[in-house]
Amino acid sequence: MLSKGRMIPGFSLFYFVVNGCSFGIWNLELVYFMESLFLAFKTILPLFLAILAGALFSRHKSVDGNWVKILNDYALWIGFPALIFSALAKTKIDFNEFGNLILFNSAYIIVAVFLAFPISAIFKLNVQIKRTLFLVLAYGNVSYLGIPVLQNTYGDGILPEVTMISAVYLFWLFTLCIVLVEKYGDNRQGWSEQLKSFALNPLLLSVFFGIVVSLLKIEIPVVLMKTVDFFAGSVTAVVLFSIGIFLGTQPIGKLRDWIPTAGFSVLILFILPLMFYLVVACFFDAVHYRSWVLEAAMPMGLTPYVLSAKYGLDTGFASKLVMMSTILAMLSLPLWIFILG
Repeated sequence: MLSKGRMIPGFSLFYFVVNGCSFGIWNLELVYFMESLFLAFKTILPLFLAILAGALFSRHKSVDGNWVKILNDYALWIGFPALIFSALAKTKIDFNEFGNLILFNSAYIIVAVFLAFPISAIFKLNVQIKRTLFLVLAYGNVSYLGIPVLQNTYGDGILPEVTMISAVYLFWLFTLCIVLVEKYGDNRQGWSEQLKSFALNPLLLSVFFGIVVSLLKIEIPVVLMKTVDFFAGSVTAVVLFSIGIFLGTQPIGKLRDWIPTAGFSVLILFILPLMFYLVVACFFDAVHYRSWVLEAAMPMGLTPYVLSAKYGLDTGFASKLVMMSTILAMLSLPLWIFILG
């Protein structure tokens, strides 16, 4: 019999080799994880440096809220419409390919929006915050930040797909979300005004005209298309700089006011996209849904904040959510890029 604490020499060597190999494999996996995560972080770092530049520039005496409005108006009416139109006009559109994209992203948005009801009931939130949640739970920064992030991560070939995703989000934002905001509010806008606002949205118009040009195979003169591309190339820096100025001009407030904001930031950056990811992963390969989930994981955008101000919602909560979710996205987005591949 073996004495207590003694080990057969051969077994001792085997034990050392097996455990050494296991540790080596685990160590290699950890190194791979860290390298992949760092690569993902490095991919989006220039985008957040542009935001940081805007935040730092906001401290200059000449900068005020008008800067954000002017830059956002440029992006809304010129930059992004040019980018969207250019991407779609140059692409052979297959609606069979976009069918699942529209269906699953629409389902995700609708579910996320209606989560405002149980969340408001559980935490006993007032009507003003409940109406604000209709805008912020589903609609992240899918255009201003989402398009640059996915373009930087997966290349220009992803642009048509991302453009269609943005169009789906815009559709539900200006239909379902606005209807719910008005239904539970005091000042209701007429259906004709809502329809006009939706039909004249420059981002949706650029999607429509881009699809028409693609389907009808209309040849755009080279000089004209180069001009469109010139404006399209300018929009990324403009909107990121604008986000930075907005963040830099917002009041910090008290620490306790940020606790619920942190919870909702985690919800929109990770929990809701994770639910979406677990569902779509059952039906498709990652190459099909990675852009869907990554767009769903975007921080809150400026459009819901602007709409919050327009409809008299909780702008303090909305502005804090824009700030915190955008800052936390520096960590969450590289993680999602690593997970999705």
